[in-house]
Amino acid sequence: MARQHVTDENALKLFELLQSDLKSLSIETKKKFPHIKEACEESIVKLRNVTVTSQTPINHITNQILYPIVQGCETKDPKIIKLCLGTIQKLIIQQAIDHKGARFITDTLWMLMESGNEEVKVLQSVTLLLTTNSIVRADTLGKNLVLCFRLYFGKDPIVVNTAEATVKQLVSLIFERVLLEDEQYSTSANCQVNLEELKIASNIPPKTLRTYAADAYLLFQDLVQLVNSDQPYWLNGLTEMSKTFGLQLLESILVKFPSIFFNHSEFSFLLKERVCALVIKLFSPNIKFRNYGQSINAHQSASFDKPCFPVSIRLLRIVLTLVEKYHNILITECEIFLSLIVKFIDLDKPAWQRAAALEVLFKMTGQPELLLSFCECYDLKTHSTNIFQDIVNCLGAYVQSVFLNPQYSPTDINHHQIHGQTSALSGIPFATGMSTQPGFMSRGIFLPIYDSFIIGQGKLIILECTEKMEPPAVFGGYGLAVAFASFLEIIRSLSTLLEKSPFRLQEQKSGEDKENITPKSELKPIKNDSAKEKKLYCQLINSSWCGILSALVPLIDGSTDERITENILKAMQTLAALAGHLELQVPRDAFITAICRASLPPNYNLTILSTGFFKDNNVTGNVYPIPDGKTPYSLGSYGNNDLDYKQQVVAVGTPLPSASLSQGIQQGPVMLTAKNLQCMRTLLVFAHCHGSILSSSWQLVLTTIQHLVWILGLKPSTGGSLKAGRSSTDTNAVITTAVMADLPVLSTMLSRLFESSKYLDDVAIHHLIDALCKLSQEAMELAYCNREPSLFAVAKLLETGLVNLPRVDVLWKPLTNHLLEVCQHPHIRMREWGVEAITYLVKSALQHNYQPCLRDNQKLQTLLLSPLVELSIVPQGDVRQRQLECVLHILHNSGEQLTHGWPLILNIVGAISEQHSENLIRIAFQCLQLIVTDFLPLMPWHCLPLCLETTSKFGSQPQELNISLTAIGLMWNIADYFYQNRDKLCQCLQSEIFPECPGNADMPPFDKLWMCLYTRLSALCIDTRPAVRKSAGNTLFSTISTHGGLLRSTTWHSVLWQVLFPLLDKVRSLSSNASNKKVDAGGSILIHHSRNTAQKQWAETQVLTLSGVARVFNTKRPLLQTLGNFSKAWSLLLEFIENAALCRNNEVSLAALRSFQEMLFVRDKISVDEKEPASLLDVNKKEIWDVAWKVWLRIAMESLNKSNMESESDYPTQQFLAALIQLFPSVFQHIHTRFTSSDLEKLCEVLDEAAAVPIYTETLTYYMPTYETSLTHLQEGILNSIELIQNNSLSNEGNMEKSICPIFKQLLSLCKYAYTIPPYCQKKQAEQKEALVVNYVPFGEKAIAMIVNLYQQTAKAPPVIKGNILKLILEVLHVPLSRRHDKKTFGTWKLVVGSFMNVLSHGIPLARKYPDDFQSMWPQLADSLDQLLFPNKISIAGDNEYTKEQLIEDEAIDCQIIKFLKTEILSQSNSIPKEFVLKVVILLNKGSILSPSHDALIKRGNEENLREEFAKTCFETLLEFSLLDGLNVKNSGISASIENIGPNEELTGHLAVIALLFRFQDVIKQYVQDELRSGQCPLARHRLSEISFVLKAIATLISSLKKASDKVNKSVWEQVINLYPHLISCLITNSTQISESLREALYQYHDLLKPPLNSPVTSSS
Repeated sequence: MARQHVTDENALKLFELLQSDLKSLSIETKKKFPHIKEACEESIVKLRNVTVTSQTPINHITNQILYPIVQGCETKDPKIIKLCLGTIQKLIIQQAIDHKGARFITDTLWMLMESGNEEVKVLQSVTLLLTTNSIVRADTLGKNLVLCFRLYFGKDPIVVNTAEATVKQLVSLIFERVLLEDEQYSTSANCQVNLEELKIASNIPPKTLRTYAADAYLLFQDLVQLVNSDQPYWLNGLTEMSKTFGLQLLESILVKFPSIFFNHSEFSFLLKERVCALVIKLFSPNIKFRNYGQSINAHQSASFDKPCFPVSIRLLRIVLTLVEKYHNILITECEIFLSLIVKFIDLDKPAWQRAAALEVLFKMTGQPELLLSFCECYDLKTHSTNIFQDIVNCLGAYVQSVFLNPQYSPTDINHHQIHGQTSALSGIPFATGMSTQPGFMSRGIFLPIYDSFIIGQGKLIILECTEKMEPPAVFGGYGLAVAFASFLEIIRSLSTLLEKSPFRLQEQKSGEDKENITPKSELKPIKNDSAKEKKLYCQLINSSWCGILSALVPLIDGSTDERITENILKAMQTLAALAGHLELQVPRDAFITAICRASLPPNYNLTILSTGFFKDNNVTGNVYPIPDGKTPYSLGSYGNNDLDYKQQVVAVGTPLPSASLSQGIQQGPVMLTAKNLQCMRTLLVFAHCHGSILSSSWQLVLTTIQHLVWILGLKPSTGGSLKAGRSSTDTNAVITTAVMADLPVLSTMLSRLFESSKYLDDVAIHHLIDALCKLSQEAMELAYCNREPSLFAVAKLLETGLVNLPRVDVLWKPLTNHLLEVCQHPHIRMREWGVEAITYLVKSALQHNYQPCLRDNQKLQTLLLSPLVELSIVPQGDVRQRQLECVLHILHNSGEQLTHGWPLILNIVGAISEQHSENLIRIAFQCLQLIVTDFLPLMPWHCLPLCLETTSKFGSQPQELNISLTAIGLMWNIADYFYQNRDKLCQCLQSEIFPECPGNADMPPFDKLWMCLYTRLSALCIDTRPAVRKSAGNTLFSTISTHGGLLRSTTWHSVLWQVLFPLLDKVRSLSSNASNKKVDAGGSILIHHSRNTAQKQWAETQVLTLSGVARVFNTKRPLLQTLGNFSKAWSLLLEFIENAALCRNNEVSLAALRSFQEMLFVRDKISVDEKEPASLLDVNKKEIWDVAWKVWLRIAMESLNKSNMESESDYPTQQFLAALIQLFPSVFQHIHTRFTSSDLEKLCEVLDEAAAVPIYTETLTYYMPTYETSLTHLQEGILNSIELIQNNSLSNEGNMEKSICPIFKQLLSLCKYAYTIPPYCQKKQAEQKEALVVNYVPFGEKAIAMIVNLYQQTAKAPPVIKGNILKLILEVLHVPLSRRHDKKTFGTWKLVVGSFMNVLSHGIPLARKYPDDFQSMWPQLADSLDQLLFPNKISIAGDNEYTKEQLIEDEAIDCQIIKFLKTEILSQSNSIPKEFVLKVVILLNKGSILSPSHDALIKRGNEENLREEFAKTCFETLLEFSLLDGLNVKNSGISASIENIGPNEELTGHLAVIALLFRFQDVIKQYVQDELRSGQCPLARHRLSEISFVLKAIATLISSLKKASDKVNKSVWEQVINLYPHLISCLITNSTQISESLREALYQYHDLLKPPLNSPVTSSS
């Protein structure tokens, strides 16, 4: 300070003032203190004298005048003291005091302090003394400080307060002097400090310190000593000091003057060795004390010193200062301090202590560089405590403890009142769950917080309570608010640090986004980053994320204010983004999971968001322990399950089913709150802005969004965007009106999120697609359990693919591969959207503008169409339908660009199967029709075979018949295209695309193309549906006929042997294996009985195929004959015809015969009319016809083989047999010269078997004989064939000799059908037998007529005579001759009798002429006559009753036969064998005897039916020839009954008469006996008729005997007379009929009453 002189103007003014003050003091002291008055006057004089001497320093003068002032202070008079102190202050102010004067003043002030006078003035004076200049140093300075300290410890509050302020000011002043001093000597070098000397405390400052620094050093040292309850070294006179004030002073020093401690190692030594030790020592009560609550008694709680609140607060403030400002030089000490603060937040600490510690941490967390230093000095070190992590974790633990054990205290209201919030909170019970103030709700307890902490302007409560001796009441909400604000500060600090780091925020170029939907900024790492720095920043995140997350989770769950929630969400977003850009996956996923959880309803169970997620990511050892064993991520620990705080419920919906839980758990509805939607929007914004760093976290984000979308009822729409359900039927969600308005906004945000994926790099877009695929896979697995799946992932895959079409090659395969899996899912909704996504993508991709153009990019076309092709393997019809609809759309809109994609399109269209529906087939066929009609000329030539194959597939599909038929028509159109473009195709086609044709390696490609067509059509000819087979067959044969001329001649070999003949073989095989079960057409469709089985339907195909091949064969025969293997082809075709003819189906067999007939006859026409050259006439060679004959014969013999006829269906039909037999003349005309006896024998066998095949009643309408011939076509054919052979036989003797007898035998075999049922029909029913009469009787009659006619022509032929043909004829006619009394066969019997008589009329003369050749005929003739005249079986059925005219006619025939015997046999008996003559006599005898006998009686009920005329004729003939001379017949048994006739006597006619008479006698006796026995019961009518006939016969016999009485032996008359008594006994009868016959018989006895006159007299008379 510059020394002042008296001459200064200021000094003169000062002197004037001093003189005035001294005068006043003199006046006051003149009475009581005269000595002071005198001193004052002396001083005044000196002052006056000084003005004269100008060079005298002012300090010398002022020191002299201090004496009266000091004396005045010693008087203890208040008024005097005030005057004195005022003067002193003026001196000090004017800086008129030097060091000596300062000591005087100090002593004076000390004296006033001790006396307690004017303490305030004293303090003011001290302040002026020290502040106006810097002359007070060393001990004087210390004494002034002690003075102030002692006044501070006084009792007067005013003094105390003033002293406190003075001390604070003076302490600051002292250290400010150091700063000034350091500035003044900043260039000087620092001396080396001996730390060992510093360890010994004393009142001597270190020598290395300057003046002011030494004062500050001694002051700081003594302050520490005093606070530590030790004696000071420099502040003499001060024995003690309150810890609070001392700590306050230390804090102020540390806060204001950190540079001193950094610049002076002596001070830093004090800081480390003294201050830190002091703090740790004073913290001991706080650390040891435990707040056990009321459960522990006072004695137990007193075992530890209770922490002093003001001391603790001051300590915390000091610690805060040390950490904030001195952590670089107190690394170890700060570690200890921070650890102590962390312990202060333990649950067992008092609430105020925890709150104070929270405030300290809050102050620290807002300093980014401080946090970075913590991490770098501690957390990043290997063997150091993770201080930063512990700080964050303890904050998290505190938050969780509040939420786990929320407590409500009335002191909360007091706290609000303290802060002026009474009006807002008074009268509201916080525990009710309702509050107008922002806060949190935990377990029904409301925890209010203040906005000031949220926005960073909060005023700390505990640390600012430095004047209070007792802690204020602290409620849970305050601590929660501080902790919450601390977390926000930590996150802000982390963000700030990273912004300044090499990983700083960079603006993203988003010029392409016109709608400004891309993120504004994005963290992008710089390429040349430092690994060390990155490690540090990563450690920042790793040390903090667990604790932050453990706090933010319950905070966001309990938040009741939108702004608070927004801050929490922003914090989570920030940390997730920071972790993501630092490539820290686990922290990133943890915060994303927290946001996701907050977006979902309370207690919403989602597996991916469970604790297990973090376990999977190896998160261990980093989570701060939490009470009760709760994990920091268990949302349910803090969840307000019952929505206690009554958050606004904006939507109620059903939860999305989860595969991890059973279906029954997920039935209850869930509620979305406004906070959930707020979190959802945050999640969308985060994913939108930071999609590039999400990588695997996409699954978390998308899973959450999917569940929210499900609950809100958003449904996918066209293009993948989500729309709200149109009605309640579309969704189960109940949405409020406000949210309904927000749903479009949410949907737009969702769409923009995925639209922004076009700005992601290739790796990031793959992460997004992979997450969507995983999400979709989970939905698929869920759908397997028949639960309704979410379609969110599939829809967003579609949306992502659409916006990334410019880089389609990057994402196309993974995207479409998963969608293909979705398309194969059994759940219909999954499939629908899977195929919707694929088809929409393909359609959009094909219409996208690419460079190079899609038309010229084969690889790109294949890539885009491949997913569409893969859909073909999906079995579900709905997928295939959408696929084909897509193809149809592509054809309509992009068909011209598909230059290289046609094979894929054709494969898609052709990928049809039997499982596909009719509608699907119809759509696919529309595509094919469009291709064939519009794009066939645009199609590359190598696709033509594939086009044919595809078309043939539609022809073979079984679902839609009309499509199959139309497809066959398309094949005809394709054939026309081939024909019309034949020149172009011949030039461009190459053989490489066609398969090799066996046997024709040199076939031209154009011919191979036709062969493909023919092969496809031939395959359709064996389709399962008859209509398709028919259409394909017609098309095949028509195409061959129409366009076959384009083929080379060598190609026809392949057509014949690779198409036609294989087709015949396949059709034959399939037809033979076809079922004969009836086909059920279904509905009202009726199927004709001729097509009601598969076998019958295949029959039509076989007919078409066989006839078509035969037609082609004959049409192209001139060409085929040039191939050199015509004979082989001929034989093979006849073999197929033979096989078909032997088919059991009548239609096939008939068609085969027609084809056979075409083969037989058409060629002759060609040969004759076309005048073929000789080389072509080889077909007429005999071996060709021999083959034809053999085929015909095999067909006939096999079809008539009895072993194959097990049932009615096995019998060949009449139509077939007729056609077969009618073929014989055509064959026979070519082989008649080579027709052998063996052939004739086989033919006869065939004809015989064919004739025997039965005709069923149900088929009569088809085979009714013609009216003229009464024969069927078969029968006519048989007879015509026999007639043909017969004519051939009669043409020359050679043929007759070898064939006439077989012909006779064959005809005789056929004759049997006139009266005999064929062997096949013996077991058939009556209606079938009736059919035999209709069909076989005329046939047999015709055969009989042919036999008679042939016999008439050839009777005299030697082969006929030698062959005993007459005998054979008689044998055949034997049976029908015996059926005379069967009315049904009466006409046949008449024919047979006529034929019999006709044959006999020609044969008997020859028999008499050639007796040796007819020896065997006579016995057969006798049997035949016997059966004819006396049949064994007599029908008694009423239907066989004859009319009177028929009986007369019948009897006339018998009489005619008797006359024939009389004329041809008896009259020529000499030429007839005697045995036969005897048999004739016996027949006559039998006829005369049988007529009236019982056995011979025809039981008709009246006498008019008796053959009386026949009996009479026989009797007369017998008598006539018996009485003729020379007619001697040996006894044949009749004479044996007549005892009185000797053996040597000739047998004459009267022997027969005797026999008759004996027979009459027996009948009459028997009748009389029966009449007597019957009593009143009449005898049977036939008995009456018998006796009546016998009586009439007696009358007739007696009448005849009378006429030839000269020839009658006497014994005969005796026998007649012996009958008389018996006749008399018959008079007992009551029958008029018998009485009349008896009367006639007795009447004949009137001539016998006397012997006749001419009767010779015998010895007996």
